[in-house]
Amino acid sequence: MGSIEITDVAAVRGATHVAFDPWTAERLMQVGAINVLHEPDCLVIGPSRRDILEHARMRQAWWNSTEQWDRLTLSKVRWDPPVVVWVSTSLYQRVNLWRTCGWLRHLGISHRDILILEFDPVQRQRTRTPEEPTPPFHCSALVSEHPDEVLLDRLEKAQPWSAERYDRAIRLWDSYVDENPLPLVENCIRGVEGFPELAHMWAFLSCFFPRRTIEGTLRLSRFDELLLTLLSTEWQTPLALAVGESETRAKLWHLLSCTGDLFLPRRLEHWADHVVSAAVERAPGPRPDVPMKSLVYRLTERGMQLRDRGLDQLADAPRLPIAGTEAYAPSAPWALLEEGRLVCL
Repeated sequence: MGSIEITDVAAVRGATHVAFDPWTAERLMQVGAINVLHEPDCLVIGPSRRDILEHARMRQAWWNSTEQWDRLTLSKVRWDPPVVVWVSTSLYQRVNLWRTCGWLRHLGISHRDILILEFDPVQRQRTRTPEEPTPPFHCSALVSEHPDEVLLDRLEKAQPWSAERYDRAIRLWDSYVDENPLPLVENCIRGVEGFPELAHMWAFLSCFFPRRTIEGTLRLSRFDELLLTLLSTEWQTPLALAVGESETRAKLWHLLSCTGDLFLPRRLEHWADHVVSAAVERAPGPRPDVPMKSLVYRLTERGMQLRDRGLDQLADAPRLPIAGTEAYAPSAPWALLEEGRLVCL
């Protein structure tokens, strides 16, 4: 394949466009793009694998869905060059970008035939309440927030990434799906040129690993601690857990803004299914057809002990797949130290 020259926006509208949210995909079609692929999966939570078929199978099982969530690898997709990838600064979109680069390399498409258009968030005036902390990461930025003239201007002026930067994106995906998370953590802490999202990636991912204190006590992950703090001995739906103003709920929503709100009932299911600890009980909810209201949950005495005193062992909490590894897995006993490093116990 030869390299592309961007001289005619109308010609590029006939290219293959990749978007990571439905609003951007719709906007691209509104401005004239014909071949638009919307890749919807949120890879910042749940399993990711290097093998293409295994990845698709595990993502489908993770969401307990009969639909194929992985649209990137569908056989019906036409990968006519140039390929234009539209990406915001949201963490889930950046991970999807790494994977897309690897997939296009697998297809044999040269980096010279790929345009990656990166968009900063649109700045808004917003008053933050005193109880609402400033999150160290965000997942709310969308390409579609920018006006049409900005999108088309960026498209007209776009140039392919250098081979070196493109290779770095592929290596980031390789480290993301590795069973050993330490190379990814090292990349996040040290940084990789051209990928500023790494400064925030570990701040997010670290919230899902169990913690070890200086004294050696095993504690729940930050996310699970928030979850068990909001639970009580009264029956509550996932929606009721998340509604209301408090610092704890604000912290929970910062994480859910990246995972998607359906991760909340998903994680509650993990705890209710985890009979080893019997920390959370479950019963039918008021609305079987609504995921956030279909079941109700309450905390047991054992759950309070795990929340307040810590874990006796990793198996006290249900496993949670994250990228290529798992949290709370006795076979891969990763724990977060107070200074932010990940260690194998």
